Amino acid sequence: MHQKIAKLRTEALEKIGSAPDAGALSAAKNHFLGRKGLLAALLKDLPGLKPEEKKEAGAALNKLKKELEEAVEKKTSALGKGTSGPGSILDHTLPGKRIPKGRQNILTTTMEEVIAIFKGLGYSVAEGPEIETEYYNFEALNIPAGHPSRDMWSTLYIKDDLLLRTHTSPVQIRYMEKSKPPFAAIFPGKVFRRDAADLTHLPVFHQVEGLTAGRDITFSDLKGTLAAFCRELFGKNRKVRLRPSYFPFTEPSAEVDVECFVCEGSGCRICKNTGWIEILGSGMVDPNVFLAVKYDPEQISGFAFGVGIERIAMLKYGIDDIRVFFENDLRVMRQF
Repeated sequence: MHQKIAKLRTEALEKIGSAPDAGALSAAKNHFLGRKGLLAALLKDLPGLKPEEKKEAGAALNKLKKELEEAVEKKTSALGKGTSGPGSILDHTLPGKRIPKGRQNILTTTMEEVIAIFKGLGYSVAEGPEIETEYYNFEALNIPAGHPSRDMWSTLYIKDDLLLRTHTSPVQIRYMEKSKPPFAAIFPGKVFRRDAADLTHLPVFHQVEGLTAGRDITFSDLKGTLAAFCRELFGKNRKVRLRPSYFPFTEPSAEVDVECFVCEGSGCRICKNTGWIEILGSGMVDPNVFLAVKYDPEQISGFAFGVGIERIAMLKYGIDDIRVFFENDLRVMRQF
């Protein structure tokens, strides 16, 4: 057995050491170390040996196996550092793998487009914290504890007075606390609500809210601003209308609709046969909101509005399931 082991060692080390390329090295490894290789054949002879010989031969075979594995590893490293070519470890002649280009999520594209439109109208951009207090999220916005309008928001509380903001309106309060009129600003960001995921709802989504404050700002200014925004986003000939609505922090309040860009106002499935699609909510800032930031509502007026980015993107790109925005499916993203 000792003579067989010594002969196998000499032959294996010679074959491994002289292997000219990766293919030859792989063949030599399989020949000597494979499941049906020469080393495995010697291991099968162990049961026929005497106990003393079996122990000694087993140790010698294990030592040989380790030695040959180290020789293969060393030769592999040497071939990898050598000149590349067919059969070598590193072959520069092989064609490269083309990595597909990434695409910007259409929510980001839509958000940037909305921001760009308002910046073109003279608005500045401000952001605020996503974790808020009840004061900024509700009370300063004319929504005191126990107010029935709180049912309009399904709030996610963290603990005690802390919550995940349900809209970006708290940023308006923080902005007004540090700013003096006149100004016009928008507030983009993520918002959170206790909503079950379905075709049109998610517990996290994006908004862009806007606010103006100054002297002699009227509802006509609100209407003109939002009409300009809608036409820039959906087409210059698009009709726009305002409908009376209710929001606790604006009075009077209005929903803004645009003429359906699928059926051009004639009625279809997208607009539920009305010819109109609801885009955003708006209104004149309630005097109580100005009082919360120590503005004199007798001297200062303004308007506010809010638009959902997911809704805009769904309407603009014809997407009927809000969940696709967050599934990272390149088959969807590559279409836009």
